[in-house]
Amino acid sequence: MRRAVATALSLLASAALLVACTAGDSDPWEGQRPQSLTIATGGTSGIYHGYGQALAAQLSDQYGIEVEVLSTGGSVDNLQLVADGTADVAFSAADAVADAVDGEGAFSDPVEVKALARVYDDFAHLVVPADSPVEEITDLRGLRVSVGAPRSGTSLIAGRVLEAAGVPIDDLRVTELGITESIDALEHGSLDAVFWSGGLRTPGIVGLSQDVPVRLIPLGDVVDGLRTQYGHGYRHGVVPEGVYGVADDVETLAVPNVLVVGPDMPDGVAHGLVQTLFETRSEISVLVPSAALLDRSRAIYTEPAELQAGALRYYQEVKS
Repeated sequence: MRRAVATALSLLASAALLVACTAGDSDPWEGQRPQSLTIATGGTSGIYHGYGQALAAQLSDQYGIEVEVLSTGGSVDNLQLVADGTADVAFSAADAVADAVDGEGAFSDPVEVKALARVYDDFAHLVVPADSPVEEITDLRGLRVSVGAPRSGTSLIAGRVLEAAGVPIDDLRVTELGITESIDALEHGSLDAVFWSGGLRTPGIVGLSQDVPVRLIPLGDVVDGLRTQYGHGYRHGVVPEGVYGVADDVETLAVPNVLVVGPDMPDGVAHGLVQTLFETRSEISVLVPSAALLDRSRAIYTEPAELQAGALRYYQEVKS
């Protein structure tokens, strides 16, 4: 009888251990699910903000995590928010990440960040009304141009594009506005052109093109020079015919976007975030089409930021 009881207790203990292990294996947060998170995004008319809101909704609905989505100036702003602990997660263009890691440009000191995933690519937009006399970037001299919000990825790219094209920024009547304010000013005739770096199709520009016909000025000629000088993933990109109502393909500059976190994020939290990002990709892409571009085979290429250890473990698990 004692042997039977001991055997039964042993079986119960084994079963309990099996259940515990199974539960641990199925928990994407590895026992470290956070109660709250803060995501730094961008202007409310851009893709960063929409993507952040959609991801926040999934984290809330599926795991009960309270998520605050910050509307910000963009990449440079976001990296600083992660650095000072205001944001847990942030969207940033890879060129801004490179400056942060190296302590260059807008960053007086190196900023330590880790990456969760390369999510999608930004395309440099130079937007003008369809009836504008501007045909190329050199035609901007003397005109009213928004180069993006201060400390934004757009501002960083606009400055580099103008320099590569041989157009001193002092030759322009410069305004520093975010995407929402830039669109409003262009629509009401108080701007002649708007720089924007964002995914396709940026919601605010889609809305603008439905009210005011627009064109995109080609920027492909500056790409090789920028690659030589900066590297960091700059490449040739194309805005296809029909996007924003444009009549032809437009050659431009493209740069990857990376989802970054601080160096102290627990591995289990990073693992859970990446798993959620991929498992809810279909739901998020209904609201944010660029989310459909998330791809495991490309997501690991987050240079110059290293993959966070928990994120790396996720990619190793799904590959095996």
